[in-house]
Amino acid sequence: MSKGYSWKKMALFACVATSGRRLLVARGFTPTLAAITPSLRQTGRSAFLSSSSRSNRYLFSDEGRIIRSATTTTCMHSSSTLSTAVITEAVEHPAYDLIAKDVVNEYGYDCTLYRHKKSGAELLSVVADDDNKVFGITFRTPPSDSTGVPHILEHSVLCGSRKYTTKDPFVQLLQGSLQTFLNAFTYPDRTCYVVASQNTKDFYNLINVYTDAVFYPRAVTDPNVHAQEGWHLELEDKSEPLKYKGVVYNEMKGVYSSPDSLLTRECQRSLFPDNTYSVDSGGDPQVIPDLSFEQFRDFHSKYYHPANSRIYFSGDDDIRKRLEIMDEYLSEFDANPSCKTGSVVQWQAKRFTEPKREQHYYPSGADQPETHMMAVNWLLNDEPLTPYQDLMLSILDHLLTGTSSAILRKTLMESGLGSAVTGGGLSDELLQATFSIGLKGIQAENVDKVEQLIMDTFRQVSKEGFSEDAIAASMNTVEFELREFNTGSFPKGLAFMLGSMSKWLYDKSPTDGLKFEEPLAQLKAEIAANGSEVFKNAIKTLLVENTHRTIIEMIPSKTLEAKLVKEEEDRLAALKSAMKDEDLARVIDSTTVLKKLQATEDSPEDVATIPKLALGDLKREVTEYPIDISENEANSGVTVVRHELATTSGIAYVDFGVDLSSLDLSEVPLIPIFAKLLKEAGAGEYDDVALAQRIGTHTGGVDVSLLNTVVHPRGVDQSECLDGTKMQTKLFLRGKATSEKVDELFSLMKLMLTDARLDSKSKVIELLKESKARLESSIQGSGHSFANTRMKARYDPSGYISEKLQGITYLSSVKELLKDAEEDWPKLLGRFQTVRNKLLNPKTCRNGMIINLTGDSKVFAAIQPSVAEFLERLPGDSMGEKLQDFYSNDHPWIVQAIDEMQKATPIEDEGFIVPTQVSYVGKGGKIYTAGEHVSGSSSVVARFLRTGYLWDHVRVIGGAYGGFCTFSPDLGFFSFLSYRDPNLGKTIDVYDATA
Repeated sequence: MSKGYSWKKMALFACVATSGRRLLVARGFTPTLAAITPSLRQTGRSAFLSSSSRSNRYLFSDEGRIIRSATTTTCMHSSSTLSTAVITEAVEHPAYDLIAKDVVNEYGYDCTLYRHKKSGAELLSVVADDDNKVFGITFRTPPSDSTGVPHILEHSVLCGSRKYTTKDPFVQLLQGSLQTFLNAFTYPDRTCYVVASQNTKDFYNLINVYTDAVFYPRAVTDPNVHAQEGWHLELEDKSEPLKYKGVVYNEMKGVYSSPDSLLTRECQRSLFPDNTYSVDSGGDPQVIPDLSFEQFRDFHSKYYHPANSRIYFSGDDDIRKRLEIMDEYLSEFDANPSCKTGSVVQWQAKRFTEPKREQHYYPSGADQPETHMMAVNWLLNDEPLTPYQDLMLSILDHLLTGTSSAILRKTLMESGLGSAVTGGGLSDELLQATFSIGLKGIQAENVDKVEQLIMDTFRQVSKEGFSEDAIAASMNTVEFELREFNTGSFPKGLAFMLGSMSKWLYDKSPTDGLKFEEPLAQLKAEIAANGSEVFKNAIKTLLVENTHRTIIEMIPSKTLEAKLVKEEEDRLAALKSAMKDEDLARVIDSTTVLKKLQATEDSPEDVATIPKLALGDLKREVTEYPIDISENEANSGVTVVRHELATTSGIAYVDFGVDLSSLDLSEVPLIPIFAKLLKEAGAGEYDDVALAQRIGTHTGGVDVSLLNTVVHPRGVDQSECLDGTKMQTKLFLRGKATSEKVDELFSLMKLMLTDARLDSKSKVIELLKESKARLESSIQGSGHSFANTRMKARYDPSGYISEKLQGITYLSSVKELLKDAEEDWPKLLGRFQTVRNKLLNPKTCRNGMIINLTGDSKVFAAIQPSVAEFLERLPGDSMGEKLQDFYSNDHPWIVQAIDEMQKATPIEDEGFIVPTQVSYVGKGGKIYTAGEHVSGSSSVVARFLRTGYLWDHVRVIGGAYGGFCTFSPDLGFFSFLSYRDPNLGKTIDVYDATA
């Protein structure tokens, strides 16, 4: 850090309570918090199709980035045998019965299911050629009320245990482990604890800490853990008002401030009036304070027994060692069959004889429009689905909602009745499948029209079916995703575990839900014989004629937040007035004891109980991935970059980029919508539906994204802080296809870039409305992210440009563009056309183009003729002018940005009011100036603060769901952040006391 720097010089961005509303105040910051208890999670095949993780105790990378790397992808070829399984002989162990052995050829996984003889625990051991080893233990935990006891327990068991006696081993592991995944999830009917690591010793350390935590947590003997993580009454002086505090309590106040989250919860609850899904496992803030410590402790005793667990291992570690480690813990328990039978999730009968309608309120800001939200919801089954039915529903869901041109999604958006689709379609992660669909941004008088439109669309499709092209596109898209098994940065073994739970949790075979070859062949044969009849019949029976249906309408309320705050204040005032002096004294004493405990450092003896790695345990070899750069390949004027991996199973990954620097800064806000138009508006002879079908039929998908990054100038040391004036800005079309289909992929990319239908006024209005709705929802639920972007914009021009592309300023731009689209369409169309003309300027466009290819040697050999042909057909002059050297000269947007910054974004505090019960508090600024050497120790300090001081003082003591910091070495920008925070001033004091 620069000498003499004061934290108090930073800009502030916070979110504070003002009569039930929250004020987003800016002195600068961003991580992305994967939050909340999932009310609906995807498992089974859906875990592979959408494997994003939601977690409850997440910490962040310095920049909150998610990096997609081809090196983490092991793709499956489209042959019937996808991968060669690592077949092993079944390992026997005297403590276990071997229940079943199976091979999931689709993913090359050899699986053995054991049952521990003494305790009754089931253990699935998966052998895979994967050094990213995964361990998980899952308990079936169906709640009977909305006190949030499963969620609070999930937080609490990781706060110290019998063998690992620090206050928070979870944080110590984050500080010193090589973990690739370390987290826990609460579902509506289960709680999962998962770790992953590529280092074997580290992996075993993590297993031991987590296993001891779930079976022997400090939380069941120390009420202070329940108080800290769940809820407690806080009072430091008799003259002060009582307050509710607690991490989960504040987390769920944030969740219940989100209109989207409220709609999702009401939809689920309404469909399941008779079983555990009718309550909120995450906890309703109005009900959480009803949970006593005794009920909390009893819930652990009832459900956290090995007999009620599903234990999972996968990777290349020793099988016998897995069994031995777990036997050390499991052998301490006797069988308890009633524990497992007592946790069985009951089936909800489809008993509604007519649809049920409900109205609920959601919080709305003073400046937000009075628009409604609604969703129509169906319970699809009340008996188990076959693998064929599971897969058929996945395909049907894609046909209806999978793309912007899918018939149901397209019909809703083009109706003009709302601004964005809600509901999410098929949800098949729980015992029973549901389907939900609706709109947000609806005028009150149009709510019934939306319902009618949804039902009319289903009736139409049940009679007319789907075209052959639509079916082929959806079938290929889903099959490609299943075979590819691309989980990104998510460990493959974890995705496999979540998939196994779709059946295993409900006492079925853990591998049945993971095999798709047989049901896929069955579905293909059915389609070949009868076309879309299978889908028509499903829509008719499951949707049109299914009366177990609910219609949920969410009504905006300008006073709801204030009402909830008043109700809480009145409840606490009544509690206090009923207390005697000795009662108040006990609350004051317990507050003092808890705060003292939270502020007390762990003793050296306790810290020593946490297993650590030595330097000798670390891998010294650096893994390098090949990169070959061919500038002006074949005299095309285009740069081609190749990454040759050992295998990508016949799939080529293609990124095709064009330079954006020719645009004016005033045109930058057009780029996100322009990018969407390339894919969603149609192109050339293809309308939007035909283009989507062509993409789906021949490729694994095509997306359009923006790259906007600061680069190190030539000759400048990589450790030197930059001034943010050297940038690369590209628009990328990213796609994937099998090698025999790469011609189609390249053809589509060229078509989309050069001939997208920019003149579709209705599509532009649709996309702008969706963007506006998404941004407004994101600000309300992720204020920390917008705060960070806003603060960065004060300090360097690259941050200012990023804020114009994705921050609060961009929301203002979207509103202005929407007004132009509705009132002066020719003007806006002209601007979009100008953007394309500039990007494809024949004199310069080729010099700014880049093609990034990832594949194996066979793929590269097969696609080379296609690459050569694509280079020849690209627009522009191969001998044209060269663009400036972006590594030596300031980016053209920079001069304009600096001029605007001086006028529009002075370094000052700022606040925004949003309707939420919790705050987002940020403070940030430059701690290095351009040209200064940035020591690696700065990142160490940032990590130390994030996993130590800020965790302790903002989260543990302050009660916020998240307290953390970010540091950007390239720009010298440091920021503090809090997430779902009940405080403002106290959090700023914590930041200021850091030094």
